Amino acid sequence: KTATEEGILNAAFLRTRIEFIEWLFEPGEVSEIWITFADPQIRRDNKRLTAPMFLDRYRKFLKPGGVIHLKTDSPYLHEYSCALVNKNGFEKLAEIKDVYTDMKNGLLTEELAEILSIRTHYEEHFLSQGHPITYLSFVLPEDKKIAAPEWDHDLYPR
Repeated sequence: KTATEEGILNAAFLRTRIEFIEWLFEPGEVSEIWITFADPQIRRDNKRLTAPMFLDRYRKFLKPGGVIHLKTDSPYLHEYSCALVNKNGFEKLAEIKDVYTDMKNGLLTEELAEILSIRTHYEEHFLSQGHPITYLSFVLPEDKKIAAPEWDHDLYPR
């Protein structure tokens, strides 16, 4: 909504099956991917949008040095994604466990606070239920094999 209202021209929004994502963009066409409030797919690893299979798809059209952003209310998805980033030695740009507490306490850069202050409908819903919102960003390497982290599905609340 904000991108449309403010006439932001370098943003695109797609409503499609994620399995087709690499067919919608040319190689090197996309600089950043935002994954916001995705289903954590707790028991379906290959459906999780930060799983190695999807990261391999994203890098087919990401520019070199392309960035993945994850904003979520799910501790499970956040921690799984952090474990994946750590296991693979990806360059982590930011990891925030509670976006709005850190923002309120002045712990974010002005630029990051401005970007992360944009709220989706789902985000408003989760915030009203008292869920902290987390954020992770990392550089997705062009050609490194991506391994899934060792992961215990029962560690984090659903």
